[in-house]
Amino acid sequence: MATVHLRIGDLVWGKLGRYPPWPGKVVSPPKDLKKPRGKKCHFVKFFGTEDHAWIKVEQLKPYHPHKEEMIKINKGKRFQQAVDAVEDFLKKKEKQGGKEQSSEGKGDSKGKKTPTKPLKILEEDDEDLSALKDPSEKDLTESDPEPSSVERLGDLGTTGPVSGFKWESSPVQDDPHFHHFLLSQTEKPASSMEPISKRLKIVEEDTGSTSIQAADSTAINGSIIPTDKRIGFLGLGLMGSGIVSNLLKMGHVVTVWNRTAEKVPQDNQHCDLFIQEGARLGRTPAEVVSMCDITFSCVSDPKAARDLVLGPSGVLQGIRPGKCYVEMSTVDPETITELSQVISSRGGRFLEAPVAGSQQVSNEGMLVILAAGDRTVYEDCSSCFQAIGKTSFFLGEAGNAAKMMLILNMVQGSFMATIAEGLTLAQATGQSQHTFLDILSQGQMASTFVDQKCQNILQGNFKPDYYLKHIQKDLRLAISMGDTANHPTPMAAAANEVYKRAKALDQSDNDMSAVYRAYIH
Repeated sequence: MATVHLRIGDLVWGKLGRYPPWPGKVVSPPKDLKKPRGKKCHFVKFFGTEDHAWIKVEQLKPYHPHKEEMIKINKGKRFQQAVDAVEDFLKKKEKQGGKEQSSEGKGDSKGKKTPTKPLKILEEDDEDLSALKDPSEKDLTESDPEPSSVERLGDLGTTGPVSGFKWESSPVQDDPHFHHFLLSQTEKPASSMEPISKRLKIVEEDTGSTSIQAADSTAINGSIIPTDKRIGFLGLGLMGSGIVSNLLKMGHVVTVWNRTAEKVPQDNQHCDLFIQEGARLGRTPAEVVSMCDITFSCVSDPKAARDLVLGPSGVLQGIRPGKCYVEMSTVDPETITELSQVISSRGGRFLEAPVAGSQQVSNEGMLVILAAGDRTVYEDCSSCFQAIGKTSFFLGEAGNAAKMMLILNMVQGSFMATIAEGLTLAQATGQSQHTFLDILSQGQMASTFVDQKCQNILQGNFKPDYYLKHIQKDLRLAISMGDTANHPTPMAAAANEVYKRAKALDQSDNDMSAVYRAYIH
């Protein structure tokens, strides 16, 4: 790329190491941030993110002359959002008469100084995520990773090569969006009060292989290199449908089967939709497993998971040495142990990988994946996990992911019941439910989850995003797990009773937010 002459405030296209080109603006670096030695470079803030980096001058292009070229080639959603952010910036600048106003370090209308956020800076020569931390932080040893070490250069993925930029041949793990966390097998057990980020160790290796140990591409920007392994998927429910759709969008070869297709006519139509998108159809679970290298399943409960494996024409009949089976259903750890043992007894390789999220999150490819079991299977599933999720955790031996998933859903289910209780109490005491939500959204408990569920309740919209019957099942399993561990779960037990009442009111197939109706009937 030819060298360009740039000044502070210029808009550019910047290419950072092996990351795709991205729109940015040349800005002044923080006073305490030293310029890299021996490099002619500019400090760039990337649009659509909060990220900054030193970029070599030969890796920069002026924004306007190359805008059409970049937009024509790159079609990623986040890329377009970044371009839109540039256009918004230009419009605001035009309204201000070409003068650019910066809020960094300036006073507000009342004369108070506005604090600036610490910058997330990525150095160009970094091969992994170890440099993704605030500049004010001290250097960290490999044995003591801090939570900030998982910060990343946000959303810089695009599709296809861009002319004029020198692209390197890069394995799938080179993109920083998708986090893979591995439990350190060498560290001492962390105390229960220790932040979870300190109990998780990021493996900072660049092996040049397709190992999932390094940072990988993410689905949201379409920069995934799909595995050449044949993928099977069993179960096309609320979660499974979104998962399969994203696997297909990212170029995976997928064979599907749905357990209710023979009983429910619309499920056959459901399968047909995926076939139209490029999926293949298996007649039985055994056939899917025999046709595929890695088979995923996502069904409703422990019984369904067992039946799928052990029943007639089930998974076990198709397992041969080397075949991989990935259980994504939220079930109890005892079920996982049983399935792991029977799959392994046939020479198969087993991984559990339940997912945290909802139908909407599944459709968006932004699930959180909790995996445990055979780590080589976890690595083989790299591109699949990138296609369906934003973050992946590897939690060690089989059963650990089931335990963690039940704990997470226990907390979420209990919280949802409490929110419903608060809304109904507000109404019973003559307070505005809308005002309650407005106040809640401005406080420490504000979240997308709270906002969406409360809006659903106020609108009377209980279309399922996560079935009420499933969250009640998760609460029941979590309480049982607590009993096994001789650990009290009184809050979960109370919430479970409320969900059971909602089920008795025929709310099972509605969204979990329909627990609200247990309080008004």
